[in-house]
Amino acid sequence: MGIGIKELVVILIIVLLLFGTKRLKSIGTDLGAAIKGFRKSVQDDEASSIEHKEAAQAQQPTSTAAPDKQSADPVDKP
Repeated sequence: MGIGIKELVVILIIVLLLFGTKRLKSIGTDLGAAIKGFRKSVQDDEASSIEHKEAAQAQQPTSTAAPDKQSADPVDKP
């Protein structure tokens, strides 16, 4: 009950008749440019997010001192 090769060919012929070859080429070019722009935007956003996280981690002070054993154990032993 799915779409087979015959149905796809019929749909392609109908679209070709409705829009014509020049219009389809223009639509394809515009669609390709839009997808390329979207991918570039996503990659730039991911790179910016990674740089922002790295900068935030670099600004946080790191403590290398060992924690106090008495303050680490909240239960008092009798």
